[in-house]
Amino acid sequence: MKRLVSFQLICVTLGLFLATSDAVLPTEVHALTVFKEAIFDDPLLILSNWNGLDSDPCNWVGVYCSDDHVRKVNISGCSIKGFIAEELFQLSFLHELILHGNNLIGSIPREIGTLKHLKVLDLGMNQLSGPIPNQIGDLVSVVKINLQSNALTGKMPSELGNLKYLQELRLDRNKLEGTIPGANSTDFASSIRGMYAQNTNVLGFCRATPLKVADFSYNYLVGGIPKCLEYLPKASFQGNCMKYEDITPREPEQCGIASPSTPRKRPRDMKHRPEGDQQHEPHASKPAWLSALEVVTGVIAGLIFLAALLTAAQRCKAKPSIIIPWKKPRTDKDCMTIIVDTDMLKDVMRYSRQELEVTCEGFSNIIGSSSDSTVYKGTIRGGPEIAVISLSDQEEHWTSFLELYFQKEVADLARLNHEHIGKLLGYCIEGNPFTRMLVFEYASNGTLSEHLHYEQGCQLSWTRRMMIVLGIAKGLKYLHTGIEPPFTISELNSSAVYLTDDFSPKLVDFESWKTILTRSENNSRPISGEGAMCVQPCSLEARHLDIQGNIFAFGVLLLEIVSGRPPISKDKGFLVDWAKDYLEDREKMATVVDPALKRFREEDLEVIREVVTICIHVRPRDKVTMQELCAMLESRLDTSGSTELMASPLAWAELALSS
Repeated sequence: MKRLVSFQLICVTLGLFLATSDAVLPTEVHALTVFKEAIFDDPLLILSNWNGLDSDPCNWVGVYCSDDHVRKVNISGCSIKGFIAEELFQLSFLHELILHGNNLIGSIPREIGTLKHLKVLDLGMNQLSGPIPNQIGDLVSVVKINLQSNALTGKMPSELGNLKYLQELRLDRNKLEGTIPGANSTDFASSIRGMYAQNTNVLGFCRATPLKVADFSYNYLVGGIPKCLEYLPKASFQGNCMKYEDITPREPEQCGIASPSTPRKRPRDMKHRPEGDQQHEPHASKPAWLSALEVVTGVIAGLIFLAALLTAAQRCKAKPSIIIPWKKPRTDKDCMTIIVDTDMLKDVMRYSRQELEVTCEGFSNIIGSSSDSTVYKGTIRGGPEIAVISLSDQEEHWTSFLELYFQKEVADLARLNHEHIGKLLGYCIEGNPFTRMLVFEYASNGTLSEHLHYEQGCQLSWTRRMMIVLGIAKGLKYLHTGIEPPFTISELNSSAVYLTDDFSPKLVDFESWKTILTRSENNSRPISGEGAMCVQPCSLEARHLDIQGNIFAFGVLLLEIVSGRPPISKDKGFLVDWAKDYLEDREKMATVVDPALKRFREEDLEVIREVVTICIHVRPRDKVTMQELCAMLESRLDTSGSTELMASPLAWAELALSS
């Protein structure tokens, strides 16, 4: 009997535990489901297995659980776009919320303060706007807050000073205004007299436990640096509207301050000058012997300088002129010097980081990001719109050969000049802060991928798609056969094709710099710190050319354009595998065509089928060239729009837009 009672008690206890678990988990499932619903663009299908019918979210991508509760959500660098639903903060047992490096928009919900167990909050590198809610001061357990590289506005909440466990705070590259919450000794005394200790946030960041890491740079902050934060590096405050020693501020115009023009000094009238001023006036003339001595000395100095130049030219007679653009200390005792050929970058525009920062609105106008790089949009004053790609490598990971290959890649991209190739306008190399950036012309109509998969498919009529196909083919023909040495696109896909206002395609090799990392691994030997090493252009390994890879990718891209399907999808798998049966039977090929298209030309579809078949079956011995494929397309595709015109008079307007 006692055993039966004990067993019943165990069952009752277990039942209560399960009931408690069931009472909590549905709330967390609902919170995550609503968060997914607020995301309207998920290009990498990261949230594809977030199924609201699945009562166990612990199996979802980016969700981590323990003790039947969601403890961590980590979806970083996945390019998701949408809003942060306030329901997400119903995950009351959450320890880490990491949404870094996406395209989240809107404001930070005030409900964020309900996460009493949260230790890590990382919303950096998004497009969030609006003020930082004061309720962020209710995150009583938080250790790290990262809100960098957004478009946050307003004043910095003084409630941040309430977070006694906070060790790392990154608010750089936003649009924050006002002063940094803090108190000097005078403020501290007055606050204690007036308010005693009832409102602790009056001290701001001047608290008992100092921050280990903090970055307030590149905002619009004014005032001074609180004394309690003067231990931080000066770089943590640069790029603001405050004036402080050894800190680079913004331009006065950006801070709403008109730069006063320097008044011209009017010549004084010697007749009316007070006698007191005349005694400080230097002698009007010098002795003749002193003037002659100065002339002779100048001539001798000039001859010595000229002789030094001739000697240096003689020593490097067989070598190009050299510069030293980058010096990186290997240890505290020695310095590694890299000397590069000046001819390599002499014709490429070099921008300063400050210039690009102003152009890109303080690097807050982010249009794309990945774990390797961030892409900003800007407009040069009196010039074109630009896209600036910033490499994410840190200085300690940047090797000597990586620097050489980077500069070689800049020179390689700069030589490209074709109507269907995105133009490299310049670059930026700076050491403090460490900066490596590429500046491209910006095609204002977005990428081909966005129009095929995220916009209304009817924007791209059949005629317009065929014109895009021809433009891409001509661009690849130029890269492969029109220049010497040839050039290949590192990752040829619809995201590498940008469209202008008239839907003209431009190939942009944003990913080309990644090949630098691969090539540098093969040449990782150190450069001696004992002396400089002259690096000749011929000693740099040639750019990896994957022409056949480009041709295969071109075939996949053609399938993507005519079908409107992504290269890889969860339900269909690889696009090439799905389309193989249709490619082998011309009668079935019409099944591949994008349902969004109301009409298409069968003759065009047939030549597309032939070209795709050649591309995806290309072998080394076939020696297929883009010149041949481009000729096939140019001779047989009809881009006049006659099919649409005959089918509908309304297509005249669309044809006018696409021509």
